[in-house]
Amino acid sequence: MNEKKTSKFLSLVLRHKPEQIGITLDPQGWVDVDALLAAVRAHGHSLDRPSLERVVAQNDKRRFTLSSDGKRIRAAQGHSVSVSLGLTPVTPPSVLYHGTVARHLPSIRRDGLKPGQRTHVHLSGDISTAETVGARYGDPHLLRVDAATMHNQGHAFLQADNGVWLIDHVPPQFLTDVGQSETCPDGEEK
Repeated sequence: MNEKKTSKFLSLVLRHKPEQIGITLDPQGWVDVDALLAAVRAHGHSLDRPSLERVVAQNDKRRFTLSSDGKRIRAAQGHSVSVSLGLTPVTPPSVLYHGTVARHLPSIRRDGLKPGQRTHVHLSGDISTAETVGARYGDPHLLRVDAATMHNQGHAFLQADNGVWLIDHVPPQFLTDVGQSETCPDGEEK
């Protein structure tokens, strides 16, 4: 498997379907690296420790985390299986962003941002990342999240190892559209 395919495969088994290769994630989402490698090989895929470590180190979205002793691995965020990453609530920046597409806007305006099949709503600290996320599904529509007010009202924000901001739900009253005049051609805020 090349690195891109390996990353996608690891995302599948460490976020959504560990049972597909016969592994079990612990309550915090960790699995023993040796057990993961053995299970991957037993299911017909070629993956060794150096290749795994390279995928972890070079993944542009930093999707995976190795434990400090290098013996365990987990997905940094994005799970649809029940795990508790053990993250402590932290104070977010005053504004966060979410990228979506127009077809989702009616339900978002009615119900806010919900995690759907995942355990958390994912938010970005900058417009360009939110735009990239939204563009995966079509022409992106960017939403600004009033994170400061939410935090002041008791909403708990978490930040994953890879910098993605996580929250259980963003009610619609904390969302506004990011206007075209607010972004420069490179996608950064003016």
